Amino acid sequence: MAISMYAASVPVFQHMLRNLAHILEKGEANAQARKFDPSVLAGFRLAPDMLPFTRQVLIACDAAKLCAARISGVEAPKFDDTETTFDELKVRIRKTLAYLETVPASALDGTEDKEITFPVGRENKRTMTAQAYLTTWALPNFFFHVTTAYAILRHNGVDLGKTDYLVGGQR
Repeated sequence: MAISMYAASVPVFQHMLRNLAHILEKGEANAQARKFDPSVLAGFRLAPDMLPFTRQVLIACDAAKLCAARISGVEAPKFDDTETTFDELKVRIRKTLAYLETVPASALDGTEDKEITFPVGRENKRTMTAQAYLTTWALPNFFFHVTTAYAILRHNGVDLGKTDYLVGGQR
């Protein structure tokens, strides 16, 4: 049996967003235990030309909601991208999860061949089928930003392991 568009998208996004929230909890607890302001972690980058931790979380949330919206046609909420603290980032994840709850499987299933046009960078656009968009663009982009957020915290001494990344919020 083939996997449905819904099964390949919304539950995957939900699972990993819950794990991302778990990773944030551990990052915040680590900062408190080591007696420094978690905002230091919020602004950290792995390299000078990479976006900081906060942007990694925001983009992961946007990747999930925009993928679901583009394929399903269920309008996604607009977020202001003003989050700077761990608490605000956790709220952003919860708002994204709440939106994903509103996307019915029936709006995604059967859309494999639907054409999706989406922005690539600031000036370009790309068009591909919904299945190709989901599997070769949206999911890899989403995982890139979740993984980068994980790596930033791990690099800064937060006690994270593979289980936190894969199972974190589902324990």
